[in-house]
Amino acid sequence: MKKAIATSEAPAAVGPYSQGIVSGGFVFVSGQLPLDPATGQFVEGGIEEQTARVIENLQAVLKAAGADLDSVVKVTVFLADMNDFAAMNKVYTSFFGSVPPARSAVQVARLPKDARIEMEAIACLSR
Repeated sequence: MKKAIATSEAPAAVGPYSQGIVSGGFVFVSGQLPLDPATGQFVEGGIEEQTARVIENLQAVLKAAGADLDSVVKVTVFLADMNDFAAMNKVYTSFFGSVPPARSAVQVARLPKDARIEMEAIACLSR
């Protein structure tokens, strides 16, 4: 059984997918881009600002599902350029507490809308 999660506090899906799905006690958050949910446009600035916006978008979907960043158990980071890793990591660290989730970070050939970064997350609803 699964339940779709949707919120106006995160960018609308740009394809045939849900912002998030709740199933089996977990929340699966679809990849989030550095889009401002109010305008649908990329946020201004470099990878630091874009990383912050991506994580804020993840937070919004998590909140709509009844979770938060502390309940995240796995994150996947997709970067258009691995040279952005250190700057992304600095911002990422500021959002996750003393027990950060498991994580993978990979460079990809291209992201939707030619974004520089995308992240997806899995969170546990029962802590």
